[in-house]
Amino acid sequence: MAPTLVNVAVGVLLGVALLGVAFDRRSIATVGLAAALPDLDVAVSLLVPEATNAAFHSVFLAAVVGGVLYWDTERRETSWLRDRYGFYGVRVAWVALASFVVAGIALDLGTSVGVALLYPLVDRYYVVSGRLVLSNQEGVVQTYFDLGEGWLALETTGRPSTHHVETWVNPTPDGANPADSERRLRLVESGWQLVTVVTAIAAVPAKYTLEGDR
Repeated sequence: MAPTLVNVAVGVLLGVALLGVAFDRRSIATVGLAAALPDLDVAVSLLVPEATNAAFHSVFLAAVVGGVLYWDTERRETSWLRDRYGFYGVRVAWVALASFVVAGIALDLGTSVGVALLYPLVDRYYVVSGRLVLSNQEGVVQTYFDLGEGWLALETTGRPSTHHVETWVNPTPDGANPADSERRLRLVESGWQLVTVVTAIAAVPAKYTLEGDR
């Protein structure tokens, strides 16, 4: 899984890009928090060992939230969210959902651990890894997806029930977590992650400055 700090940074960048007139301190904080929410399944793993990168990373959870939001804002005769918070609330809710899905879930798909996208129906971690190359000899070469027997196949790294994902909250496979267990809080693990975090930190005041110059 990507460090939560990086998830939040990507969520903040999405907020800067998508919030528009709804951009303020409260909305950008909400969108950043939404990006961090999937990682809260590490706390659930204390009770359900296979929950890490599964319980709150499931596409079904995002689909339910998105369905409820669409029903309330687009299909209901009177929207509770729009009546209570107006255009601001609807815009923030949709951008927060985008942050939850893209920055919180999809970003973790590109890590070595992967995400149990179809949990609890399918007990598998899935990973999106590969390359996209344009070669003058081979043409377009992509290794992200394989088409096998008419199905789009993703690489899998194992099962949540048998593959433990080490976290600060739950570092040991059996969940015992003795006092002498090593706990590592991963903040930034690569150059691109550092660039992303720094860019997000700079983007928020830059957004305020640009909005003020209009």
